[in-house]
Amino acid sequence: MADIKREIERKYESDVGGLPDLTGVGGIAAVLDKGVADLDAVYYDTADERLAADGITLRRRTGGSDAGWHLKFPVAPGVRDEIHAPLSDTVPPALAALVRSRVRRGELLPLVRIRSRRDISHLVDADGTLLAEVAVDDVRAERPAGDGHAAQWTEIEVELADGGDPALLDTVEDRLRGAGVHPSPSPSKLARALAGTAGPDRRPEPPGERAPVTAGDHVLAYLRAQRDALVALDPAVRRDVHDSVHRMRVATRRLRSTLRTYRKVLDRTATDPLRGELRRLGGELGLDRDQEVLTERLTADLDAVPDALVTGPVRARLRTWSRARRSGLRGRLVAALDGRRHLDLLDTLDALLADPPLCPAAAGKPAKVLAKAVRKERATLSDLLERALALPPGHDRDLALHEARKQAKATRYAAEAAVPALGDPAAGLVKAAKNLQNLLGDHQDSVMARQALRELADQAHAAGESAFTYGVLHEREERRAAAVEAELPDALRACGAGP
Repeated sequence: MADIKREIERKYESDVGGLPDLTGVGGIAAVLDKGVADLDAVYYDTADERLAADGITLRRRTGGSDAGWHLKFPVAPGVRDEIHAPLSDTVPPALAALVRSRVRRGELLPLVRIRSRRDISHLVDADGTLLAEVAVDDVRAERPAGDGHAAQWTEIEVELADGGDPALLDTVEDRLRGAGVHPSPSPSKLARALAGTAGPDRRPEPPGERAPVTAGDHVLAYLRAQRDALVALDPAVRRDVHDSVHRMRVATRRLRSTLRTYRKVLDRTATDPLRGELRRLGGELGLDRDQEVLTERLTADLDAVPDALVTGPVRARLRTWSRARRSGLRGRLVAALDGRRHLDLLDTLDALLADPPLCPAAAGKPAKVLAKAVRKERATLSDLLERALALPPGHDRDLALHEARKQAKATRYAAEAAVPALGDPAAGLVKAAKNLQNLLGDHQDSVMARQALRELADQAHAAGESAFTYGVLHEREERRAAAVEAELPDALRACGAGP
């Protein structure tokens, strides 16, 4: 896979030209001249500039110390993750996969060529440690098609060294501003190049979204945010970024749940097939995630057991069992993201948001339509949980509590979508439903842990090992689940206030 680097930098432009002296600023003991490099970069995007619209840049660059392909994802203002791949004639498949959720079936084309003559300086401390790199770039940008439109400018880049203190950038900026150097209005060279090389027939910027007014507006705004999360998390899931699978799964659940809850707003004949595809995606995301959570729980449980109660190779068996169950799951998930059905799902979401199948209630007042839907979900939650707690302990109660957990999520997501319209009452319900969801989630995790412990105990017994420790862990999980069940009535009552 390509190399990944966190890039923290700021860009400036100056009417006075050159770099002011930075010696003595923020611990900078010396400014070392590192020479001049000629850089030649071609930026790739779809014809309708989908990557640029999301602040993503993909380029093939020659010259300098890091020639190759660079893919940059925005993380925060002035912060980007840069993924580097070796120089080749075509877009590397690994990088193409990371932008597939944006590009879909589109073609990546050379969009802009940017050539820079870069004057490089290193800012070092008294020990010679690199603090930051400063580049003064004379830039020329033009369209590869050669339509005659070009742009030229000079900019200053200050990039923090790996592991450097971001406060240094503030100190350097104060010095630059005092010398007449100002932050660039463009977040990247590409953004400035696209604006500067645009011909008279350039597509106008899309209008901003208007503030939600109707019930339908609010539901669509919530759905749009989850669609955006689904697209944005795709490359993170492929890179196995921490918690990315969980967050994509939650976005999938929110979409499914909202389409069900607000079926008086959006025609279910159009949304039910979409809910089915979202269920399939959630299932793929859940396979690896559920096993990861279960392994972490069992490992933590085992760590809490006194050494005297650990008999046999329990840790080794747990590791072997977990690896066997997770084998191939990651490859299966990535294959699902690469598949035709996933691209179809994203396209269908786009189409639904662009031309929503609105029902008459969509034009209604949010305070009436949304509140009614939220109250219905909350009432269903109350009924399911009360019936579950009325059952005797055992398999049937565990299943009923699991159904109540799913309904707690539905109630929470329904209230989340209504918060902008209904305010504090909906926000309060979100908080209460989340707490209840977490309790029920802990209970379900305990159910799954006990099932796994029985499986592990059977394997240990068959191998001639002691199963004693698995019994100890099983008993602790039983007590943990009982403690959770005792908290559920109070947590349900906290959900009683709301819209």
